Amino acid sequence: MVAQIQELEAQHWVKTRSSLDPSESTFLIWKGKIYAFIPGEKKQLLFKMLGLSVSRCIPTDEGSWDFTSRELTYYLNPQTDEVLAKWENPWTGETVPVIHVANNPVQGKFKGNFLAQVDGDSTTFVFDIFPYYPNPLADDPKFAEYSPNPIYQAAELFKLTVPTADLFNTALSSVSELKLSWDRIGQWLPWMKMGDRPGQLIYSAVGSKVNGLTEVPSVLQDEINNRIPLYKKAPKALLDVEDMTSWLYFQKHFPAYLAGEIFPLPQAEEF
Repeated sequence: MVAQIQELEAQHWVKTRSSLDPSESTFLIWKGKIYAFIPGEKKQLLFKMLGLSVSRCIPTDEGSWDFTSRELTYYLNPQTDEVLAKWENPWTGETVPVIHVANNPVQGKFKGNFLAQVDGDSTTFVFDIFPYYPNPLADDPKFAEYSPNPIYQAAELFKLTVPTADLFNTALSSVSELKLSWDRIGQWLPWMKMGDRPGQLIYSAVGSKVNGLTEVPSVLQDEINNRIPLYKKAPKALLDVEDMTSWLYFQKHFPAYLAGEIFPLPQAEEF
């Protein structure tokens, strides 16, 4: 059977990505690998990765949903799976602090219809996203060794597959199962201190929804419980601030990076 492209309502996407219940924090986790892709060189596995998103959807008067979330991704030693605090750059020989992803918040609005591939018992949402905007670090000379490109450019390729029946089951606020595929092509991360060297990072990950923090991988549970309890829950409401990115986080915490501090920096729980 060939999947049929159908337009589904925003509420079906909300049930997929998060939950129709605004009192719920929904956890989505992923794991995968990150490779260096350099012209004329063989691929090189640089890191394994482990991450999560904790999100909430809040209905609005306009029939849409405000989406608010926090995201983590940790870079792991590809041989031992240990969380990296330092990384030896194989091209420069320099050892640098590792800044794990700690994006708070990541937000948006869900409204209108969403295209999906409906294939009998399963439905897949496909999103191919190509960010392209001025690099916030490019105009500051102190970041020339870290991220000199004038434009931030990447490709993010998402596929989220869920049971079709769950989308139309009014008794469910969230789908019972989700399979995530995420691939990314991106620039060198600023903390890698690669300057203008040619090449890109290739990310390849899979993931799923889990039922709360207790089902999150133990590495992330330990970090959240002991160092960054802010990530136990999604924001209670849409935050009136700019979305955080790895580039903005690096800019904000550059002094801590130079001081060799451990990332993510501690963040207290929200009450």
